[in-house]
Amino acid sequence: MTDTASSGIPRSLFTFSVFYGGMVCLAGILANKQVHLGPLEVEAGIFAFIILVMLSSAVAELHGRTAANKLVAYGFGPLVFSIFLTLFVLALPASPEMQPERLEAFELIMTATWRIWIAGILAYGVGQFLNVYIFSRLTATTGKWVGLRGVIAGVISQIVDTLIFITVSFYGVRPITDLLIGQAIAKIVLVIVVLPFVIVGLVRFGRWLDAHGAVPSAPQQAGQAEA
Repeated sequence: MTDTASSGIPRSLFTFSVFYGGMVCLAGILANKQVHLGPLEVEAGIFAFIILVMLSSAVAELHGRTAANKLVAYGFGPLVFSIFLTLFVLALPASPEMQPERLEAFELIMTATWRIWIAGILAYGVGQFLNVYIFSRLTATTGKWVGLRGVIAGVISQIVDTLIFITVSFYGVRPITDLLIGQAIAKIVLVIVVLPFVIVGLVRFGRWLDAHGAVPSAPQQAGQAEA
C-alpha cells in the first residue's frame, strides 16, 4: 500500500477512478437485460458491478481503506447524476426525424421504475462499502494474499448486493427466487474464477503506473516544468 503523493494524484488512483465512474453508470444500463449463463438466469449488470468490486479492492490495496471508501462515496455522484440526466433527456421532445422504432426502443431501455433506481443506489452503497471493509480487515489475517482477500470480500459483498437489488426491485412484481439464486450463484462463480487474477493484475498495473510519477494536481510553475 502506498501513500498518496503530496505533489499530485497517483496515476493508478486517477486511472482507476475514471474507469470506476464509467462502470457505475454502465451497470444500470446493462441491468435492463436478463441473460442466461448456462442454467442460470442473471441480469447483465453483474459484470459491471464485479468490475467495481475489483477496482475498489485494488484501490484499497494500493492506497488504503480511506481512499477506497472515498472512491465508493464519490461514485454516488455519477450514479445519481446519470439518473437525473436520463429523466431530463426522456422529458425532452424527440426529433420528428427520429425513427419511431428507435425512439420506442430508447424509451423502453432507459425508462426504469423508481424501485429499480432506489435498489441500484442501495445495493451499490452497501455492497461496495462492505467489500472495502472486509477486504481491508482481512489484511491482518491473510496478509499479502490479495487474491484470497478479494474473493472472500467479493463473495460476501455480492451476495448482500444481490439480496438488496433483486428484492427491492422485483419483490411483488415477478417471481424472484430463480433470479435471486441464479444471480447469487453467477456472482460467486465469477468472483472465485476471475476476481483473484484480475485484482492481482490491477494491483501490479497500478504499481507500474505509480512508478511513473503522479498526475499533477495543480499547474506547475514555469521553473518547475523546466526542472
